[in-house]
Formats: sequence, C-alpha cells, structure tokens
Amino acid sequence: MSNENKKKRKMPSFMGPLMAVLILSVVLTIVSDTFLSMNNWMNILRQAAINSMVSCGMLMILLTGGVDLSVGPIVALSSCSMGVLMQHGVSNAFILIVSALIVGVVCGGINGLLFTKLQLPHPFVSTMGARQVYRGLALLITGAAPIAGFSPAVTFVGSANIGDFPVCFIVVILIFAVVGVFLNRTALGRKIYSVGGNKEAARLSGIHVPGTLNFVYIMSGFMCAVAGIIMVGRVGTATPLAGETYDMDAIAACVIGGASFNGGKGTISGTLIGALLIAVIRNGLNLLGAQTDIQYIVIGIVIILAVFVDIVRGNAAVTARRKERAKEQAAA
Repeated sequence: MSNENKKKRKMPSFMGPLMAVLILSVVLTIVSDTFLSMNNWMNILRQAAINSMVSCGMLMILLTGGVDLSVGPIVALSSCSMGVLMQHGVSNAFILIVSALIVGVVCGGINGLLFTKLQLPHPFVSTMGARQVYRGLALLITGAAPIAGFSPAVTFVGSANIGDFPVCFIVVILIFAVVGVFLNRTALGRKIYSVGGNKEAARLSGIHVPGTLNFVYIMSGFMCAVAGIIMVGRVGTATPLAGETYDMDAIAACVIGGASFNGGKGTISGTLIGALLIAVIRNGLNLLGAQTDIQYIVIGIVIILAVFVDIVRGNAAVTARRKERAKEQAAA
C-alpha cells in the first residue's frame, strides 16, 4: 500500500476530533460571551488535565485490546494515600507525591497480574472487581471523609500557573510527548501495538505477551496517580469518592481520538484531542447552565456515538482489506 493511502486512512482518526473541537468552539462562541475568553480556555485546560492523564494510561491498555474500569478509584486511592500520610505526620511533599505514585503503580500492577495470572477471559472482569476493592480501600483509610490541608508544594502541579498557563497542562504536554515517542519509536511501544493487533501472532514472534500486558496496566496506574496529584492541587482535598466517571471519560477520549476496542490502533495525539473535546463539552454545558443530569446524558450520548464510530470505522477497514485482497487475487 502506498504512503499516500496510509495517510488518508490515518487522517480521520486525528482530524475528525480536531474538527469537532473547532466546530463546537465556534458554536459555543456564538451562544456564550465568555467561552472564547483567555480565562475560560485556561479553565478548560485545567479541566482536561486530569482526564488527559487517565486517558493516556487508558490508551496503552486499549492498544492491547484491554480496558481498565478501576482508573477512578485508583485516582482516589492514590490521592487519599497522601492525605492519610499527612494526617500521620508526614509533611515532606516529595515523600507524599512519591507515595501516591507508588500506590498507583502497585494498583496497576495488581490489575495486570489479576488478568495475566488468573487467566480471566477479559480485563473487564478483573478491573471491575478491582474497582470495588480500591474504592473500598479509599473509603476505609480515610474514614469516608475528604482530607484537606495539603501544603503548597503538594498542590503546586494542580494549582500553579506559569503566566496564565496552568502547570498541570504543561505536565500533560510533556508526558504525552514522552509517551508518543515511546509508543512510536521504541521496541516495547511497537510490541504494545502488536499485542493488540494479534496476541497469538505476537506470542509466536517472540513477544512476551503477559509482560507487555502487565507493563501497560502499571503505566495506567502511574498515570492515574499523576491525575490524583493534579486533582488534589485543583480542588485542595483528597476525597475517597472522586473519579466516579473517570473510566468512561477516558474511554470516550481514547475512542474519539481514534483508538479501537479491538486493540492495535490509536494515537496519543488523537487521545489528547479527545480529552480536550470532552472538556470543551463539559465547559460549554456549564456556561449554558445545564444541570448535572443533563451533562450525564450528553456525555453518555457522546460515548455511544464514539463507540458507534469505532464500529463503523472497523467495519470499513475490514471491507477495504477484503477489496484489496480481491484486487490482488484478480491481478494474479
């Protein structure tokens, strides 16, 4: 297949969500006087930061054909672990932040092991169970109460600005750039795509599939911990009930950005644009005074449409491959 044809196939997964962001921005600019203001756009970036981080980890899992329904509770548990340590006299910001990252990595590692070692049919099952465990642990260690009083050093990433630009989104850009290079320029990154494309073929080619799967779940846990640190900075508290919709928002961002539930397909740039689209939708609904229930309905419709587009896109790709094979056979 020529490079030109490949570019044409990749264009929709990147340009589609970008055009949606631009069109939605134009519409919201018309109906709201404040949407286009610098202050509002910086607020959109802050809102997108948490979902972007969770989506970054979710993308790597979706690339392997998996899913993680426990991301919200991991965000809550990692942030609450900082609060509990603070309540027990730990004041060093570095120790608190590292503890959150360790909790996220451990939770992600457990998710990976539950799937690869127990041989469950799909990570949907293991992460659904883990979701309840992590949420329960967050409630248990905090006594079901939010924890406040974090030092400025802990909240810096989520609350500080450089000029008008939020530090949290600078962190998002840096991490997405690193992950983008990792997925596209390293051997392990290519293995992740290969495992999602065909696990058996990947295994036969010498790829250690369980190790690759464990790695992506560990990375997802790490990204959730970073999201938890940002969340503490944004709201000033760690709450055990945080992140109820983070899994759905992250899946929506990835699928909108071109990722597939079948695995092997998706880009980090598309995922970032998908997260921005979700943030723009939520921000626009807030500006229009939409109630929370309406916001749930709208985001739910967006998720359904995203999954539908993924199915249509997959069917179109299968049809195109069949036509190509038919042409090759006819030419032979």
